[in-house]
Amino acid sequence: MYAIIESCGRQYKVAEGDVVFFEKLDTEEGKKVTFDKVVMVSEEGKVQVGNPYVKGVEVVGKVVSHGKAKKIIVFKMKAKKNERKKQGHRQPYTKVEITSIKTATKKAEAPKAEAKKEVTEKVKA
Repeated sequence: MYAIIESCGRQYKVAEGDVVFFEKLDTEEGKKVTFDKVVMVSEEGKVQVGNPYVKGVEVVGKVVSHGKAKKIIVFKMKAKKNERKKQGHRQPYTKVEITSIKTATKKAEAPKAEAKKEVTEKVKA
């Protein structure tokens, strides 16, 4: 079972037990994080695609640590102008371990559908 979630303006493919690096999240280490913007879920060959998100599905993870990525060098230069600018950048990240993918069960959805039918029949009568 895996899911594609949307977080920090990006989409990530996650499964239970995966460790994923997100852009810095405002949560403390050891706390749980839930992602409710699930774009797609694949379970035992059955695929659910949201429009834009799948309803009733959420991904739960645990924040392992916060840190900074490896330094990258940003070098800007204008030829023949003696203009040079060298900068370094380290992107902050949050390391999250995915603990579970919770889906809505069919049993929970069935009574809702029956209740809607009863309401529509009462209105028509």
